[in-house]
Amino acid sequence: MISEPLRQARAFEQQYMPFIPKEERPLFHVTGGIGWINDPNGFSCYRGEYHLFFQYHPYSNEWGPMHWGHVKTKDFIHWERLPIALAPDTPYDCNGCFSGSALEMPDGRQLILYTGVHRKRREDGLLEEYQTQCVAVGDGVDYEKILENPVLDGKDVPEGNSILDFRDPKMWMEPDGTYRCVVGNRAADGSGAILLYRSEDGFTWTFSSAVDACRNEYGRMWECPDFFPLDGKQVLLTSPQEMAALGLEFHAGFGAICLIGTWENETFTREKVQSIDYGIDYYASQTLESYDGRRIMIGWMQNWTNTGCKTRQNRIFGQMTLPRELHVRDGRLIQNPVRELADYHGQRVAYEDVLVTSETNMQGIRGRILDMTVDVRPVGRRYNWFKLHVAKSGEYATTIRYKPDCSTVRVDRSRCGIRYDVVHVRDFLVRPRDGAIRLRVVMDRNSLELFVNDGEQAATFIIYTPEEAQSISFEADGAVLVNVEKYDLRFD
Repeated sequence: MISEPLRQARAFEQQYMPFIPKEERPLFHVTGGIGWINDPNGFSCYRGEYHLFFQYHPYSNEWGPMHWGHVKTKDFIHWERLPIALAPDTPYDCNGCFSGSALEMPDGRQLILYTGVHRKRREDGLLEEYQTQCVAVGDGVDYEKILENPVLDGKDVPEGNSILDFRDPKMWMEPDGTYRCVVGNRAADGSGAILLYRSEDGFTWTFSSAVDACRNEYGRMWECPDFFPLDGKQVLLTSPQEMAALGLEFHAGFGAICLIGTWENETFTREKVQSIDYGIDYYASQTLESYDGRRIMIGWMQNWTNTGCKTRQNRIFGQMTLPRELHVRDGRLIQNPVRELADYHGQRVAYEDVLVTSETNMQGIRGRILDMTVDVRPVGRRYNWFKLHVAKSGEYATTIRYKPDCSTVRVDRSRCGIRYDVVHVRDFLVRPRDGAIRLRVVMDRNSLELFVNDGEQAATFIIYTPEEAQSISFEADGAVLVNVEKYDLRFD
C-alpha cells in the first residue's frame, strides 16, 4: 500500500521534473529527478538488472527529511528513473529514511534494510535523534515496510556503544543462505566502530561482533560501511566524520577510507589503511558484486563542507560518481571506470610522442564530455613539472600538475567557477615511475574524475565551469613526450 507522503512525493517529482532543462543534468552520472541527493543506497542486483537507490529530498535543493530515490541500469552507464521507493511515513522513520542496502531474496522479492530516524525531546529540552534499522520488501518498484519494524534498535547495540549514532546497514547473503550486515556506530571511547549482525531470514537480526573500531585514529563516527572479499583480501570501506589531516594521505573533514586485511574466524585484521579517493568531492561508498563477478563501487560526488556552493536557481543538487571496478593489487585498492564506458566511446583522436616543452594545444583534443588518457614520460634530464589544463577558456581552467621529483599530483580547481571560500586544491602522493605518469580523465559537464597510473589513485572533483569552456592544453617545465587518446562520449 502506498502511503500518502510517498504518493505526494512521487506526484511532486512527476509534476516538476519536466521543468528542469536537460542541459542542467550530467549525461551519465546519476542525479535526482529534482531536488537534493546524497548517499548511494541499495546498490544491488535484482532480476537481471542493477538497482541504485539514494538519499533524496525532492522538495528543495537542500538536505531535508530523507526519502529513497530509485534508478536502475543494465550497464552502469544508462540509468532508468523509477518512482521514489521510500518516504518518511511511520513513527520510527518520521524524520527520515536514512542510508541502507538491498538484495534479492530467494523467493524473488527485493529486501531493503535501512535506517529509520525519529526525534525525541529529553526532559532538559534537548532534541535527540534515534536511529534504528528497519526492513521493507518489494518488487523492484513498490515496497512495504514490515509491521515488526524496527528490527534493530538501541537494545541491540553493545553495552557502552552509542544508541544514537547507529546507522547505514550494508547487507549481503553468505553462500549458506544466511544474511549478514555491517552497521556504522560510535564506540565507548566516542569514536567510530563497525558492528556485524546476522539473520536467518532477513527479518530477525542479532548482534555478532565488532568488525573494527576507530580508536580515535581515523576521524570520529564511521558512516556508510561496506565489507567484502576481494582478490584474496577482505576490504572494509567507511566514511569517517571529523578526520584530521595526515600527510598527503588523509585530508581534514569528511573522509572515505579503505581498510584492507584478512577475515578469519570472525576476526578482521588490518594490514593497510588508505584513502579511497584523493579528490575533494567523494563520500559514502557502496558496492555490489556484478552478475559477471566484478566488485563495482559507487559514491556520492560531493563533500558536506561545500554543499552550500549553489544558487537558489539550482533545481537539482548532488550526483553520484561513475561506477568503478575494484581490485586489490600490491596491497592497495585499485579502481577504474567500469568497462562498459567504452561502449559509449565516440570519435577518437590520438597523438603519440608529442614533444611538450611549453604550453601546447593539439587539434581535436578538447571537450567536456570525454574519456581521455594521457601518458607522460621525460626526455633527457628530469623535468620539473607537467600540467594538464582542462575546461579552459579565458578566466577558467582546472589544472592537474605532476611533479616527478616529489611524486605528487596536484589538482587545482581555483579557477573552475566556484566562487566560494572552500577547498580548491588537493595534493597526493603517487608511486614513482622514473618520471612517467598515466592520467585518465573522465568528464561529464560539471565533474572531473581522475584515475592515476591505471587506477592506483582516483580523485573526484565538482567544477562549475561554463560548458563553453572546452579547451585542453598541455604544459611542461622541461621536456616530456606525451601520448594522448581521447574519446568523445556519445549517448544518442
